[in-house]
Amino acid sequence: MRKIKLDLHDIYNRGIEIDRALEDVIDEAVAKKATLVEIIPGKGSGQLKKHVLRYLDRKDVKARYHRVEKDAKNFGRVFVHFRPKAK
Repeated sequence: MRKIKLDLHDIYNRGIEIDRALEDVIDEAVAKKATLVEIIPGKGSGQLKKHVLRYLDRKDVKARYHRVEKDAKNFGRVFVHFRPKAK
């Protein structure tokens, strides 16, 4: 399983940079045929996690991954699953 990790702590208050980082990590996952992206918005007030989930719910983005999983044990973490492509 190929896994990519994105920690958003450093750019938590810069919306355009957050969207760019999310777009870049989705592009990287598709290019590298990763099966999982771990996004860490942190716990905080929950606003950054909501921003991430809204971004992932966009129709153009949703078409690129299989499913989103909110970590039940860690509120400050989101997993984006990709289907492995057949060769």
